[in-house]
Amino acid sequence: MWPAADRHRGVRFPFLALGEQMSLKVYDSLSGKLDEFLPLKKGKVGMYVCGPTVYDWAHLGHARTYIAFDIILRWLKHRGFSVTYIQNITDVGHMREDSGEDKIGKKSSEEKIQPMALVEKYMREYFRDMDSLGVIRPDISPRATGHIIDMIQAVQKLIEKGYAYEVDGNVFFDVSKFKDYGKLSKVNTEEMAAGTRFEVHPDKRNPEDFALWKKAKESDPFKWPSPWGVGFPGWHIECSVMSAKYIGEQIDIHGGGRDLKFPHHENEIAQAEALTGKKPFVKYWLHTEFLKINGEKMAKSLGNYVTLRQALEKYDADTLRFFFTSTHYRSPIDYSEKNLEQARRSLESLKNSIMLLKRLTPSKGAKEEELEKQVKKTREEFEKAMDDDFNTPGALASLFNFSRTLNSFTSKSDSMSPELKEKILKMFEELGGILGLRLTEEKKAGGELVERIMGILIKAREELRKKGEWKASDEIRAELKKAGVALNDEKVGASWKFE
Repeated sequence: MWPAADRHRGVRFPFLALGEQMSLKVYDSLSGKLDEFLPLKKGKVGMYVCGPTVYDWAHLGHARTYIAFDIILRWLKHRGFSVTYIQNITDVGHMREDSGEDKIGKKSSEEKIQPMALVEKYMREYFRDMDSLGVIRPDISPRATGHIIDMIQAVQKLIEKGYAYEVDGNVFFDVSKFKDYGKLSKVNTEEMAAGTRFEVHPDKRNPEDFALWKKAKESDPFKWPSPWGVGFPGWHIECSVMSAKYIGEQIDIHGGGRDLKFPHHENEIAQAEALTGKKPFVKYWLHTEFLKINGEKMAKSLGNYVTLRQALEKYDADTLRFFFTSTHYRSPIDYSEKNLEQARRSLESLKNSIMLLKRLTPSKGAKEEELEKQVKKTREEFEKAMDDDFNTPGALASLFNFSRTLNSFTSKSDSMSPELKEKILKMFEELGGILGLRLTEEKKAGGELVERIMGILIKAREELRKKGEWKASDEIRAELKKAGVALNDEKVGASWKFE
């Protein structure tokens, strides 16, 4: 069972004094600096994160972004905020850059199924994949096809306000009318007009203008009647309309991958602020950095495209979450066998510390006062890191620092007071839960049996050592090492851990 962060909605951490003022800082991509987080409405946060286009399996890039925002969501809730979290489902209007063909239409032709059946299939599988990673589902997952009327009304309003124009059934946003265009991505429209990032269309007044509504061809899978003829919405208008419908004209946090800054998020700003009279659309823009596979950009053409299902065949969900969490969301991350194996070993070492703690007998041990001070210090360090733009590597470091102190304690003592043991376990459960890690859970597959077998082996080996049969004792250690288990002989008896 994953840490139930939802059960802590609106509850402050016990290590924060009542009424204490906290300072959460987030990096805003628009301002380019760390800003104190002050939501538009006290105690309430509206967060919109661009969701997937559901035409294929979820991949590691999805995992990177949605795990990052899952942790941001968990931290905001634990900080006492009431969060409305919206993540859309794009099921129409996302066109292929190479051909201009609808991605869903192309894939449904390849799989020889109805377009809506394709959407349903991959939307359900996407949620199943996110569930497998312990990602909390959004409060609302609006689908673009369910909001066509809202989009038509928004496009009509943009035409009436002079920000858009219609040509032969196509409606385009006139970028020249929005003077702040490019303020998020820092794009220079004159330079970009000579490039290839703008959609080429003969009916545009300017190359940088973008589509709000597209005239449908006979072969297009989805189309609706509109004041400009039969067609379908452009990709960018979808998020502007759905975020306004479920959060309001202004959003506290809008997020997504860095690749969405331009043109998607830039166009969202232009549409939304033109509709509302240039009222600031988003207070804090948060973007995750790119993920690479063995140092290269992930792409099917390079043969390094990894779906989440494929990754989960090799590594468990905790290892994948730990891997993504060990790098700050604004830093690039490289997925490789070496890096994943390092993540697995690091996570295992943390869990081994907790396992050794659980084995201690329930009576007061020596120097517990110092360990209790370290619990308080660890919570403070964890909080400080997470308040610094959700610094998950720093938060993890606080847990590892404590585990080293704990290991030192368990190597010298075989007992601990029940009160302190419970306090430490609760700390690992709470702080690990914010990162979505199940640190205190026992291994499901034979975990209790493994513990019993290891107990029998260690006891038998101790008897051999008492008799001076060192060769047999060493052979047991060597065979266990081959099986991936390390024995550590200590004053209070042998302990073991997975390597």
